[in-house]
Amino acid sequence: MLVKTKAIVISALKFQEKSLIVKCFTQTDGVKSYFVRDAFSHRKNNQKIAYFQPLTLLEVDAVHKNKGTLETFREIRLSSAYLTVNTDIVKSTIAMFLSEVLHHSIREEENNSGLFEFLESALLWFDAHERTPDFHLILMLEITRYFGFYPAQGSVGDYFEMIEGTFSPDFALTCLTAEDTALLKRLLSVRFNDATGFNSIQRQSLLNILIDYYSFHLDGFKRPKSLDVLKAVFS
Repeated sequence: MLVKTKAIVISALKFQEKSLIVKCFTQTDGVKSYFVRDAFSHRKNNQKIAYFQPLTLLEVDAVHKNKGTLETFREIRLSSAYLTVNTDIVKSTIAMFLSEVLHHSIREEENNSGLFEFLESALLWFDAHERTPDFHLILMLEITRYFGFYPAQGSVGDYFEMIEGTFSPDFALTCLTAEDTALLKRLLSVRFNDATGFNSIQRQSLLNILIDYYSFHLDGFKRPKSLDVLKAVFS
């Protein structure tokens, strides 16, 4: 079946000498993996390597057989060309990290247009704004809404319980400390345009909290390999 859809590149793995296996989050069909033959050949002008950088926004015409095998592209175009994400070292590191987070988080081959539209608009905001040190933290927290484990803000307490996703007045082994809970509460009130005032130590604490929170709620979620690189950029 020929499908026309927007897509966000999640990962690209080199296969043999000239080909790629590209994993995308598509607007119409969720996660799909594509085989790109001769991706490194200059003759394939419509399949440039630049199209497959982390979190690139594409418009694709693709053949989806929906048989659990690799799909194929017919045509690829940039949906929106980034101005800063691929040239700013901090932004490119954040993009690499977030692509790994999405790789281990989004697995369904089904429509999730709400999540797709949120990610698309968030990435365009990220590209257009200069000061974005908390973008990855806000995005990781916000997409838990679409995964079904956004922290319950109707609950009250000084300790955040990680399994239930609620705030509790009583401490338990699965709770954050009062200090970390206070940090999480601050993050819950932040939007992309806000100046948070988090320092580098607080950002690293929040990053660890979010990684742990994902691990509690997503089976098989793995610590991103680029996490240490990201921490070094913000240290």
